[in-house]
Amino acid sequence: MRRTLPRPASAMLWLLVLWSALGVAVAFDRAPLQAWSAAGLALLVLVLFDAAQVLRRETPRVERRLADTWPIGIERPVTLNLESDVRSQWLDVYDLHPGGWRMHGLPRSLQLRAGEAASFDYHLCAHARGDFRFEGVQLRLHSPLRLWWHSRVVGAGQAVRVFPNFAPLARFAMFSAEQASRLVGAHLRRRRGEGTDFHQMREYRIGDSMRQIDWKATARARRLVSREYQDEKNQQLVLLLDTGRRLLARDGEMAHFDHVLDAALVVAYLALRQGDAVGLLASGGANTWVPPRRGVGAIDELLRASYALQPQPVATDFLAAANELSLRQRRRSLVMMVTNLRDEDMDDVLAAVQMLRKRHLVCVASLREGSLDGALGETVHDLSQAIRAGATAQYLEQRNAAHEALRNHGVMVLDVACDKLAASLVEKYLSVKRDGLL
Repeated sequence: MRRTLPRPASAMLWLLVLWSALGVAVAFDRAPLQAWSAAGLALLVLVLFDAAQVLRRETPRVERRLADTWPIGIERPVTLNLESDVRSQWLDVYDLHPGGWRMHGLPRSLQLRAGEAASFDYHLCAHARGDFRFEGVQLRLHSPLRLWWHSRVVGAGQAVRVFPNFAPLARFAMFSAEQASRLVGAHLRRRRGEGTDFHQMREYRIGDSMRQIDWKATARARRLVSREYQDEKNQQLVLLLDTGRRLLARDGEMAHFDHVLDAALVVAYLALRQGDAVGLLASGGANTWVPPRRGVGAIDELLRASYALQPQPVATDFLAAANELSLRQRRRSLVMMVTNLRDEDMDDVLAAVQMLRKRHLVCVASLREGSLDGALGETVHDLSQAIRAGATAQYLEQRNAAHEALRNHGVMVLDVACDKLAASLVEKYLSVKRDGLL
């Protein structure tokens, strides 16, 4: 517990102002000097007695209850329980939560009665992923006459981990992989005859196509029965994420890398639901490698390995990343490289992709800044706006040329905005599965 010296409250300051006003009156012979001196002595005794009382007061016991894992951008409650055994007292409560988090519900003023517990919630919203720490709880105890307050920091610190927002993953668990794909906006395309192997008969579900209905089985069961198909299982997906300077750009409140990580977890979860193994390689600023694992439980390993990843202001060595992945991943896989491709990166990216294509099927997803499209749509009124529009158009032209150069070499390229990234990755993954490209 940390203590400080007691500090004067506003009530004592007003008393001092009143006593000073009496002193001014004495100076003009409007009041007897003895009365003013007696008032000053009484005030001093009162102030010292009140200060001694607040210093002697027992520190309430404080317990904080909160989850040890938090999703980014989602508001969560924190519960504080306070208890005192000796006497009733007024106090203000403020929790020393991680700085910069959006908060409401604090500080809280309350009367803590002897032998009774007080409990209340306040709400926090984490602004970034990674490891954070709650320090103690700061209490401001008020003296009996409210002339002083005394600050004390009590309670133990607590560590929390802020993960990407995994609420969509929990929501997907209630749906089939195909239905979950539609939820993220993926436009599913089937080949003629469904293009998949028969798996089983099951009861009709909302969203099933009419071609899936087995009318003979429906007539026998007297309820709608669908044929369920499955794609080939036991394939492998590796997500190659750029953690270099390109992913420091922001769209709204979130950095591009936050969008990338969210989308990667969505496609990983759906691939695991499909029976495939999923791995992850982060390269550029922060590096990590998760070998491909199978089973829905593997999503936990991906979350633990990636939640603290942050992009760094360094240039990504795409060729080194491709070389590392080639050494680590021997089995043929679908490699989804997610970056923000620029024309100056073209030579390195093309060399990296050609190295990977010796064994793997490669798809490059290139993030597009939403501000660029907005800049082109603005009305031009002066020279500076014209220069900006021209520079934006030239940049986009060079970017498109880089994408076309990759496509000319047979590489799958996705030019996609942040809000469409998850749907695009899922759509491409399912397309590869259904076309049997692996």
